[in-house]
Amino acid sequence: MVLLIFQKIPMKPISELRTEYTKATLDQATVDKNPIAQFEKWFHEALEAEVLEANAMTLSTVTESGRPTARIVLLKGIEQNKFLFYTNYQSQKGKELDNNPACALTFFWPELERQVRIEGISERLESSVSEAYFQSRPRSSQVGAWASPQSSIIKDRSLLEVRAKEIEKRFAGNEILPKPNQWGGYAIEPFEIEFWQGRPSRLHDRIVYYKSENQWVIHRLAP
Repeated sequence: MVLLIFQKIPMKPISELRTEYTKATLDQATVDKNPIAQFEKWFHEALEAEVLEANAMTLSTVTESGRPTARIVLLKGIEQNKFLFYTNYQSQKGKELDNNPACALTFFWPELERQVRIEGISERLESSVSEAYFQSRPRSSQVGAWASPQSSIIKDRSLLEVRAKEIEKRFAGNEILPKPNQWGGYAIEPFEIEFWQGRPSRLHDRIVYYKSENQWVIHRLAP
């Protein structure tokens, strides 16, 4: 008989966890004058660095009572200088965006020691645009969108499995499903975008773009 002995590795106190950032710099004189172009440059660099889920972003919204809420969603495009993502309109975030279109997006790419913060106003995409994207998704994802009453309280997972089977039966033989009425996209038009580059001694580089009279104004912020 082989006796395996596992040694418990002591965990550092959270207060002692820190990383020294040294990979790059960010200068007001060299960034693109257009923050969308600057974002696309950084995004491509994140893809080249094989950042895990480089298009993952934290979407922050506001409840009717004024309480902030946040969750991770996926960026699915940048069109006409707007950031696009898709969801269930009946979900919590969908209801909050319809009630208050002001929102924020946050990207964090630790492999590059970078963060991007975006504040803007959301609007629903045209149904035809959402339909085209919905039908480009894998069929299993299409079924999942039909089956899930997103953000609703459910008794257990079996409800989802039963609904998925019902959807499969309903659309048997259809490789492409029609888009559910409650599903679609949002476009976020930014009015502020901040680029953060980690630097040594916590003296990070922060460059922010503010939209003023339809023009982008650039400033450096203290870390």
